[in-house]
Amino acid sequence: MQDADLLVQLAAIAGVFVGFGALIAVRSGGASDAHEVAYIRSMVSIATWTAVVALAPVTLGRYGLAGHDLWLACSIPALILLLGVWVVNSRTPEIRQEFAVISRAQLMREGATNVLLLVAVVAALSLVALGLVPDQEPALYLTAVVLGLLATAVTLLFLVFSQRRP
Repeated sequence: MQDADLLVQLAAIAGVFVGFGALIAVRSGGASDAHEVAYIRSMVSIATWTAVVALAPVTLGRYGLAGHDLWLACSIPALILLLGVWVVNSRTPEIRQEFAVISRAQLMREGATNVLLLVAVVAALSLVALGLVPDQEPALYLTAVVLGLLATAVTLLFLVFSQRRP
């Protein structure tokens, strides 16, 4: 597979985000409030999704899958896992508490950004799964991985810029 090294490198970058999120979570006895917990949980879960999705084609390619069969076998589980991450994160008490106190402007800014990224990831993976653009399947899958990494970085950025001053 042509992009195996790139996918492994992207998985490594996502792994750094997972480790960084874990480091934030355990510093000084853990996260201090629901706001921080919600952001860290989102960042770590999206980064974990990104690492798994990036490594899937590299792993499955070793079993002889290639072409549309490879990208289909990676895209369907990626979509299912993404749905699972979204469901689990949206049902946590921290996220419900965060939505109860977040400002409308912040919700619009961050919500719109996250929804845009999520829609783009789902669109790219759906195009691959449906086989609508066979020549572009590797590029679309790679785009979904990069967008997952971008979503992780944006979540960390939102956390950093939303920190309340004592």
